[in-house]
Amino acid sequence: MLDDLVGKILDKISGTSLLATGLLLLTAFVSALVAYWRTVEEKSWKEFFEFVIPHEVITHPSAKADLLFWVTKKALMPFLMLPAGIVFVTAVGYGTNWLFSTLFQFQPPLIEGPAGPVTVLIFTVSMLLAYDISYYLYHVAQHRYPLLWELHKVHHSAEVMVGITKDRVHPLDELMNRAWDGLIVGLCFGIWSLISLNLVELTVFGVNVYVMRNILMMDFVRHTHFKISFGPLNNLILCPHWHQLHHSTDPRHYDKNFGLLFSFWDRLFGTLCVPRPDEDFKFGLVDRDVRDYQSLAGLYVMPLKRMWGHIARSIRPGKSRSRTSRSSEGTRP
Repeated sequence: MLDDLVGKILDKISGTSLLATGLLLLTAFVSALVAYWRTVEEKSWKEFFEFVIPHEVITHPSAKADLLFWVTKKALMPFLMLPAGIVFVTAVGYGTNWLFSTLFQFQPPLIEGPAGPVTVLIFTVSMLLAYDISYYLYHVAQHRYPLLWELHKVHHSAEVMVGITKDRVHPLDELMNRAWDGLIVGLCFGIWSLISLNLVELTVFGVNVYVMRNILMMDFVRHTHFKISFGPLNNLILCPHWHQLHHSTDPRHYDKNFGLLFSFWDRLFGTLCVPRPDEDFKFGLVDRDVRDYQSLAGLYVMPLKRMWGHIARSIRPGKSRSRTSRSSEGTRP
């Protein structure tokens, strides 16, 4: 049973093929072309590349920090996050399967053999929704609770967006996010494993639906300066421009647009903010020590120190805060 659950999860997350990578790069290139075409009147290839890779952006300390952070994370932790996600989802899924089958005294799965197309479609949609609401809830918590916010500030400390800014996430934050996914997604997967162990998600032209999700949400593109909107589809899918508003330092934009793929969670819970067409944003934090986040030490170590500061103050609530402690909490963009 456990081997089957692990196998299904591995199947689900194994869409990192060359075709998928090519589609992601193609999406980024087309998005750059669209943004350039809508923005610049006199067009040329030279102007296009200057638009896509502005000198003031790629030479910014924040962009350099992004590159160093991305390289070190890829070099030091290539096997940490994926196995962690598998472990959490598998553990909850297996526990859910065991609990329900034991309580109701039946032997899963209820459906023998391959599932029909309707079952596969419902399974795929339900898993996508489970991942998306899981992300939304954790993202809201990151902005609401000081301990989580200290980690999440790493992501919001980017003052320019260069695509790989999407990976500007503290390793502990990423690990905790996967643990949280294990609760909701693992529960959903565990319930489905009671019905059928032969379920596989839909594919589009042979590409796993989760890879298609990553392409649709344009995670790389929405962490750039390309103001891409999906028009009427914005009511369903959170477009890059709407996510860029989430990184804005304007107080009107604080705690808005938390969604990953779907925009209706923000509409449902009252956290949606629709930007004006072609609205520009200033990115980053408004902390007095924001520059401390533009180094590897600031990105890796400082959040842990500040988390410990919150913990120490909660243990000694009577002790007055220093000026440094107060400034370390920062302002939520």
